[in-house]
Amino acid sequence: MADEYFPPKVWKWEAESGGAFANINRPISGATHEQALPKGKHPLQLHSMATPNGVKVTILLEELLAAGYDAEYDAYLIKIGEGDQFGSGFVALNPNSKIPAMLDTETGERLFESGSILLYLGEKFGAFLPENRAQCLNWLFWQMGSAPYLGGGFGHFYKYAPVKIEYAIDRFTMETKRQLDVLDKHLANNRYMCGDEYSIADMAIWPWYGGVVLDFVYEAAKFLDAGSYSNLLRWAKEIEARPAVQRGRMVNKAWGPEEGQLHERHDASDFALRTQDKA
Repeated sequence: MADEYFPPKVWKWEAESGGAFANINRPISGATHEQALPKGKHPLQLHSMATPNGVKVTILLEELLAAGYDAEYDAYLIKIGEGDQFGSGFVALNPNSKIPAMLDTETGERLFESGSILLYLGEKFGAFLPENRAQCLNWLFWQMGSAPYLGGGFGHFYKYAPVKIEYAIDRFTMETKRQLDVLDKHLANNRYMCGDEYSIADMAIWPWYGGVVLDFVYEAAKFLDAGSYSNLLRWAKEIEARPAVQRGRMVNKAWGPEEGQLHERHDASDFALRTQDKA
């Protein structure tokens, strides 16, 4: 770095920091505008976007439906780049203004934080929670605690920051590769994160770490030498091939090929009839 930075005694927000998402970053919480949330016909009302955190929930919902559970849901797109998460209706559902957020109209529960939603749905339907529940929760909470280093740390400085800072990229690359190594070593002796049972732990970890090694998150697989994590790649490819995972990745997606985007999801037929190329 050319110039050394000396932090002020008290930080003040004076200007946007630049880079991707700078227009929606701010140091205060709360709504910026009035915007009611739409309401559908199903008990589960999801408001989200197909980021890794959002995809966790749509994968679980599609897996529940594929397994025969009555988990029909309405999914509405929250365009985070346009600030939809700061609308009054969304803030009432999630005061932290992050996706995903869900309302269960059967119980009145307002749900936010992807890990909390996964656990809630697993318990509600009695599914995808393995017999060894403690190990499942170990890995679920591992993901919740680890992914900020991958997303807000590595992903931000490698892909989204307005300038490339060697120290920051090196710092978060080191931690990201350590996490990939943790997963690779665990998956050397386990088919899934919790042994032989596919669970919410896999659904939480796959969109982030599977996405990184399969190169659809941050396009950094070569930089991270993803091919060296053979056990992690085996696991990631097996989950990628699941039809419910493929459907879950489409819901609330607003980029990429239009045939792979389903902005809203209200019925299983929407995957054939309401993708963006048919809208």
